[in-house]
Amino acid sequence: MNIGVVCYPTFGGSGVVATELGIEMSKKGHEIHFIAYNQPVRLDLLVHNVHYHEVNVPEYPLFHYQPYELALSSKLVDMVKLYKIDILHVHYAIPHAYAAYMAKKMLHDQGIDIPVVTTLHGTDITLVGSHPFYKSAVEFSINHSDVVTSVSESLKADTLRLFDIKKEIQVVTNFIDMKKYDHAAEGVCQRHVLADKSEKIITHVSNFRPVKRITDVINIFYKIQEKIPAKLMMVGEGPEKEAAEHLVEELGIADKVLFLGRSNEVDSILCLSDLFLLPSETESFGLAALEAMASSVAVISSNTGGIPEVNIDGVSGFLRNVDDVDGMAEKAIYILEDETRLTQFKKNAKEVAKKFDLETIVNQYENLYTNAINNLRE
Repeated sequence: MNIGVVCYPTFGGSGVVATELGIEMSKKGHEIHFIAYNQPVRLDLLVHNVHYHEVNVPEYPLFHYQPYELALSSKLVDMVKLYKIDILHVHYAIPHAYAAYMAKKMLHDQGIDIPVVTTLHGTDITLVGSHPFYKSAVEFSINHSDVVTSVSESLKADTLRLFDIKKEIQVVTNFIDMKKYDHAAEGVCQRHVLADKSEKIITHVSNFRPVKRITDVINIFYKIQEKIPAKLMMVGEGPEKEAAEHLVEELGIADKVLFLGRSNEVDSILCLSDLFLLPSETESFGLAALEAMASSVAVISSNTGGIPEVNIDGVSGFLRNVDDVDGMAEKAIYILEDETRLTQFKKNAKEVAKKFDLETIVNQYENLYTNAINNLRE
């Protein structure tokens, strides 16, 4: 198959999933064409059957805001015709599914029919999509996709609650390449680089948006380090970083918190970690928690959205209500204060993560693509 992939090229979970899915499909012999305004961050190396096509939005004085959807839909039409793309997989309903629908209609008028698969990741539904200005467009885009998937049962339920959806929504979860995390079991993680032997290493990875509750991460850690020697690794950039840095100074723990910025070495950092904190306001899936669990890291998280489908309470870690800083800190200390208990939680986390192994999910998508193409041809 020749597969067109439309995604946000940023560090967010949807871009990572879209890119890694495309790369794995290329390994199965399919031709992959990424179409975005920048090269996806995880697309470090282009090989013969993986291609990137940039969407350029030309400046035009008539428009106060440049019409990205128009540029994207036109680019999709050109790429489908030039490379004989068989199917489009778009990640996010708005603006990608909306642009794909316009491309599909333009191609149909030229005698070309192509199926569109739309994957819902979260923000397009729970934040952007539920806004009155966008609701009609999101509803339309989902209902006019040939196949719709969501990354969790929770997100599916939110979509059906917020919108009048006529299409079936199939849950195909996010995934993890377990082979990438084998190094953690091989003893190559050099903990002394970041912490003393007596210190536990706690990690948070995100885009530091308000929904991630970054100050909660800091406050939870503050309570942990009062009881247990520990260091906190903060990985990422975003609008809440400055407030977090100020809070660290105010609490007098600047020597115990490392802000590592954006990093392509997240799996290496997780390899060093004992505990992962994810106290988010909402998460459609919780990919960051899954990456931690694949690295044998126990997780303390909120119990919102799709996180409970990933982090199993009392097994891979613990779940607490959003804003329950005391409860999250208490459970973190419970795990960390006993080495045998910590070892068991870390082992459990790895086992739970195996349910989301990449190979299983990629095969689901491959079957889904094949069925969508065959249904269009019937």
